[in-house]
Amino acid sequence: MSALLEAVGLRKTFRARGRLVHAVEGVSLAVAAGEALGIVGESGCGKTTTARMLLRLEEPTEGGIRFDGADITKLHGNALRPFRARAQLVFQNPFDALNPRFTIRRSLTEPLRNFGVAASEHRERIDAVLRRVRLTPPESWLDRRPHELSGGQLQRVVLARALVPEPRLIVADEPVSMLDVSVRAGILNLLREARDALGLAAIYISHDLALIRYVCERTLVMYLGQVVEEGPTAALIAEPAHPYTAVLVAAVPVARVDQNRAALPVRGSLSDAPPTAPGCTFRDRCPHAMPRCTADTPALRSISGDRRVACHLGDLP
Repeated sequence: MSALLEAVGLRKTFRARGRLVHAVEGVSLAVAAGEALGIVGESGCGKTTTARMLLRLEEPTEGGIRFDGADITKLHGNALRPFRARAQLVFQNPFDALNPRFTIRRSLTEPLRNFGVAASEHRERIDAVLRRVRLTPPESWLDRRPHELSGGQLQRVVLARALVPEPRLIVADEPVSMLDVSVRAGILNLLREARDALGLAAIYISHDLALIRYVCERTLVMYLGQVVEEGPTAALIAEPAHPYTAVLVAAVPVARVDQNRAALPVRGSLSDAPPTAPGCTFRDRCPHAMPRCTADTPALRSISGDRRVACHLGDLP
């Protein structure tokens, strides 16, 4: 299956307090139309910065991005407008994502105007997306403002705004983390239904492996700006090949409070070691660290089928 979006060797460095911060270091990925890819890791691992580069909201320090076969890495201004219409972001916080002074009608009309859609098509498109996100009948929602809606209703409007330009790719950054547990499943189901019905490619950014397992066929695990494991989501969760992935799996809450849980196989906190230093970036926290982990940087290599891992443990007899 050919990739709709492909990134090769993405790197991003920031200068903060007089030193370089390596936020993303050599990330490569691809996602096809109709496919859902998850990017997981704890806060500070670089997953949101990666997503922002993929959407060209951040300039890559190095690396390349191709969308539908065209190189978009160096495009700017009006040259990026066709891509902007075809790649949309679903924001994390619906309470801040909408202009509080705009009616829902205006919030959904703005992207259509920005991307040059004829005014005669506006109402038809808006009605269609409101029905798709289960805000019906559409006319009862158009003249409301954000303060009149609940969090779940606001996130449905945010999703509708992302869908109204008829994109081919959506990037959802923690799309339900600000919502009550009771409404999260409904929003995730809407995202899945839209992807299936419209043939969209989707990238989900989250620290929650339970969410990723529900909506994504394939997952990348990031740690300190690097991909440490990649593979089919179900297999990656059932049998994690990298110690950090095992930590994320062990951190998923269980429904029964009396269920025995092994202690998390990790120590310390997110390392300050730059990704460019020799050795494995996870070595200071890894319960399986060995001398080689300090000297040699593990390469991301295939271990079986389409699974890849960056860890020296696989080299042991």
